[in-house]
Amino acid sequence: MHEIKFATRLNSFKSNAAAYWPGKNRVTALDLVARAATVPGLNAVDLNFPDHLEGTSAKEFVGRLGELGLSLNGFAMRYYTEPAFKLGAFTNPDPAIRRKAIDLTKRGIDAMREADGDLMTLWMGQDGFDYAFQIDYARTWEMEVSAIREICAHDPAINISVEYKPNEPRAFALMPDIGTTLLMAREIAADNLGITLDFAHLLYADEMPAFAAMLAARHSKLLGIHLNDGYGKRDDGLMAGSVHVFETIELLHVMATLGYDSAIYFDTFPDASGLDPVAECTANIEAVNAMQSVVKRLAAEPELDAAIARQDAVTTRRIVNRALYG
Repeated sequence: MHEIKFATRLNSFKSNAAAYWPGKNRVTALDLVARAATVPGLNAVDLNFPDHLEGTSAKEFVGRLGELGLSLNGFAMRYYTEPAFKLGAFTNPDPAIRRKAIDLTKRGIDAMREADGDLMTLWMGQDGFDYAFQIDYARTWEMEVSAIREICAHDPAINISVEYKPNEPRAFALMPDIGTTLLMAREIAADNLGITLDFAHLLYADEMPAFAAMLAARHSKLLGIHLNDGYGKRDDGLMAGSVHVFETIELLHVMATLGYDSAIYFDTFPDASGLDPVAECTANIEAVNAMQSVVKRLAAEPELDAAIARQDAVTTRRIVNRALYG
């Protein structure tokens, strides 16, 4: 089993900013990176584009990451610069606003190239609808397909990964689940297009994470894993393995069988309840390392595959319990 690379959500490190940076009027992304670098075992971070690069270049930022012992996992697009994006980014009814979103994404890809990175994550939270009779479904779908196809063609050396979510901020997202997102990927048919799975998003899409991972790898590319946890009602962003231990272990087990070797990214929200983000991220890494030890023990269990083949849930649960609890 390969050594895991851990990445994290940079904005998590804004938690308790006033206490950590007393008297500092403006906390920059470089400040957040310096704080994140104090987490033992953290290897990488993702940058939100364009906000995290405000006042600096991608190359300069990556140079600072290297000085701190971190690397760049990838960029994540954010569509907050234009208030009109609330009605849609790639699916905005105004062609000029839609073009702004596409061109902004292309600039993000160019910055990614400058940073010598290769992963751009798209979460199209603004692309959806809130009411019956609000959108032309066929036209809106085609706008999304054509925009992502254009973005994939902009630089084929950069992987474009779609992160789906059932809703929020829109009542209905255009890509709310694994099936719909894979349909989108199939229509676009770009070699550099794939899927990012967010554990909490999957839970409230009523999906089993390991099953979604298999489907993503089978019908597209599994380009990213965002680990967190929740209660399946919203995007809770809780610590990894804090609620769904067995489901997280099964996901890690399936990731190993699929040969997933990219980073595990912690998309958690310590800032939501004022947790110490360094301690919280450290706990995430410790939890995944502990669960990876369980996955290694399961790989050495000769009975597990046979029990799964029989769909013998009692035996598989006993095997997993033994690996987990001794």
